[in-house]
Amino acid sequence: MSFLNSFTENVHKYPNKIALEFIDPPLQRITYAELNELIDKTAGYLQSLGLQPGDRIALQLSKSLEFILLHLATVRLGAITLPLNLAYPADELKYFLEDSVTKLFFALGSSKEKTQAILPELPDLKECIFLDPSAPEGFQTRIANYKSPASNSPISKPSDTAIIIYTSGTTGRPKGAEITHGNLISNLASLHQAWGWQSDDTLLHVLPIFHVHGLFVALHGALYAGATTLLMREFNTQRTLELLSSGQCTVFMAVPTIHQRLLDFPNAQQYDLSKVRLITSGSDRLPDDAFTGFQKIFGYTLLERYGMTETGMNCSNPLNGERRIGSVGPPLPGVEIRIVNAETEEILLTGEIGDVQLRGPNVFKGYWNQPDKTSASFSADGWFKTGDLGYLEADGYLTLCGRSKDLIISGGLNIYPPEVERVLAEHPAISACSVIGCPDREWGEKVTAVVVLNAGETVTGEELMRFCREKLAPYKSPKSIVFKQDLPRNAMGKVQKAELRKEICS
Repeated sequence: MSFLNSFTENVHKYPNKIALEFIDPPLQRITYAELNELIDKTAGYLQSLGLQPGDRIALQLSKSLEFILLHLATVRLGAITLPLNLAYPADELKYFLEDSVTKLFFALGSSKEKTQAILPELPDLKECIFLDPSAPEGFQTRIANYKSPASNSPISKPSDTAIIIYTSGTTGRPKGAEITHGNLISNLASLHQAWGWQSDDTLLHVLPIFHVHGLFVALHGALYAGATTLLMREFNTQRTLELLSSGQCTVFMAVPTIHQRLLDFPNAQQYDLSKVRLITSGSDRLPDDAFTGFQKIFGYTLLERYGMTETGMNCSNPLNGERRIGSVGPPLPGVEIRIVNAETEEILLTGEIGDVQLRGPNVFKGYWNQPDKTSASFSADGWFKTGDLGYLEADGYLTLCGRSKDLIISGGLNIYPPEVERVLAEHPAISACSVIGCPDREWGEKVTAVVVLNAGETVTGEELMRFCREKLAPYKSPKSIVFKQDLPRNAMGKVQKAELRKEICS
């Protein structure tokens, strides 16, 4: 069983309803019935290439109908999708394909030269196929004569792996998180309930689809609900605001970087977002000024939630109820959360900061071919160690305080970077900031703030440190300020602190 069972039900209910619409070139509009037929043909095509249940198929494609069809056909056949970021260079790509023992690989024609150079080193890869999503008729011609016979469609068990997504490696190589059909279904059901998904919703989709946020939460969520998805291949601030204010869209999901771009757009207040019933923020901590800015500029309170590659979504501020600034809300239905002391595994009291652990049907199966790392990521009694630090309030709301690996220990005292970042973000000259710990002979680690200034602003490091000392305990205040033009971010806009530490602290 897979979440596509619900999609198939929606095909029968809403055959002529628009399922997917790409709103920038090449323009495409696909009904639920047409999408189902295209998935069947794609499945037949993949079967002709020898794809079997459990085989891995890697996709390094742009945001396109081809990506969606190949992914959904793979799920339907009981095989395993491996979504890959377009930014991966050849050596990383080789690692992912080799480690996963990928059988079929679909890549962009524009990357042919880079990709072909590594193919001789991948003996297990049966076929590499290059596509050009700018000419979608080419793929549809390729699959036109195929049909996936229903009798040959395997029935996947909830424990079967549906997708492998590689997580960023903090030490060593990235790990492939195995996401099962059961994980996907449980998370979709929880979000359907928590966010009030309806078949008459229209989702504006501006995120990448090689990532949990864009693929599982947004795209899968809309298909599970029988809703319509408007897909923007490349994010455009003005077009997004126009669509959100047009009354056409009811759901919008984005990352803090995108929300900030909407706030910074000239005369943003002219856009009325009151007809959008749900606007969420995730993939990184939502800065307080973005939360309050949305209320001030758009009259809307953003709904922040918390998820990760290995678990999908874990917590969410309520659709109806208090959306608390700085908090990711209470656990979703079926998810349990506890806060523990990392060394003793002792469960901590309300308000005490510790390691966030969770369990539930959303928690992944394990890391691909890495039993030791899988075992190390779970407590003795079976709770998943998220690697996040946080505390629970009396009413169950969770507040995150950063990653455990980002915790700064200076003079034996714990310093949580988000607390310092929140203060720095209040300074009018600062556009963006990130706080890291750099090695220090005397204190162990030195609180270091990396700062990006607003255009035209000037301020000294001493002024910023004095500003922080007025609002923070001395040991928490930055001892060094580094100015940069921008901060290194991943595809979802999340600041890459490991890169900063490598650059600033070495």
